[in-house]
Amino acid sequence: MKRYRTWTLTDLVNDVWLDSFTTGGDRLHLGQAQNWSIRKRTLRGGLRDGVDVIEVTNGALSYSILPTRGMGLHSGRYRGIDLGWNAPLHGPVHPRHVNTTERGGIGWLTGFDEWLCRCGLASNGPPGEDVHTDRHGQTRRDLLPLHGRIANQPAYYVEVRVGLDSPHELCVTGQVEEGGLFHPRLVLTTTYTTIPGSNRIVIHDHVENRGGQSAEMQLLYHCNFGPPLLEAGSRFAVPIREAAPISASAAGGIATFDTYAGPVAGFAEQVFCIDPLGDSAGHTLAMLYNHARDKGVVLRFNRQELPCFTVWKNTAALEDGYVTGLEPATNFPNFKTFERQQGRVVVLPAGGHWETTWSIEAHDGAAEVSGVLAEIVSLQAQAKAILHRTPHARFAVAP
Repeated sequence: MKRYRTWTLTDLVNDVWLDSFTTGGDRLHLGQAQNWSIRKRTLRGGLRDGVDVIEVTNGALSYSILPTRGMGLHSGRYRGIDLGWNAPLHGPVHPRHVNTTERGGIGWLTGFDEWLCRCGLASNGPPGEDVHTDRHGQTRRDLLPLHGRIANQPAYYVEVRVGLDSPHELCVTGQVEEGGLFHPRLVLTTTYTTIPGSNRIVIHDHVENRGGQSAEMQLLYHCNFGPPLLEAGSRFAVPIREAAPISASAAGGIATFDTYAGPVAGFAEQVFCIDPLGDSAGHTLAMLYNHARDKGVVLRFNRQELPCFTVWKNTAALEDGYVTGLEPATNFPNFKTFERQQGRVVVLPAGGHWETTWSIEAHDGAAEVSGVLAEIVSLQAQAKAILHRTPHARFAVAP
């Protein structure tokens, strides 16, 4: 049985909250695992005032967790490679400054600058009025904002665990509740785990319906990358069963959909929906890599848990947010009504739960990038990719 040292940083039930916390290899002498640290602090000044951040460094890979913003990851770095992006705002932004109903329901964007941002839990996708029939046979009309509520909900429980036995796992766990009267009561429990000296973060998410009746759930992981991984000539690779542009404007970029241009002022974002191939157990992966093919980032996930994969290309001017998103999800980022019609909205019974385990890896050598590409080629050998050149009814709302 593994042994851990555990610290509670936030516990709403027991009225526990630590303004600051530090531990590391200089305090816990764990064999050769010395060059690591976990630090919690509260940011001050500007839009970030009051945001809690937990900074994890494993000696090679570092990342910042935001308990105040749905346990998202604000930024990351691996051996000098930045893993996030430069958003056109000074964040992280405290949720009190985010009005999701602004600008026709896209106010969510005023707080969007994370490396990893969750979209959900009751809904994600564009804003609008969701007209549907509830379990009593009554017609409901719900106004849904862009990408849901979870990214702007603070964690009510946060703990740090450090493995006392090899390989000395460094774990941060948080619980975030999304609920309210006459709303679904969904609770996200997430754990980020890394090992000293590694290039990998493992994310385990568990969503529980704590309400007394069934509830719908959608979850999309918005993983965002800018330079140096994103540049003119960068590419993404994923084993494709079937793919299509989500809109007519995205169809204009289908000939080069897996390749990125440099920054272009006024670029109109493009979105591509992908049904990925996986192995016999459902395991699959996607990679973004630079023009020289010597730097890359890899997402490993299971299509049985996250069957949908979306690529968001926003190669606008650097000043406006030059970024791409690699997005494993339970659904595609269409409006919820359409995704429900396609059978891509998860329904959790009272007390029911859903969970996934996936990971992010950073690579800084040509041999490593080539090795991952070989994995993708091997999975692609199962079937020839079907690439629709215009929006397809399976993936997108008819214009």
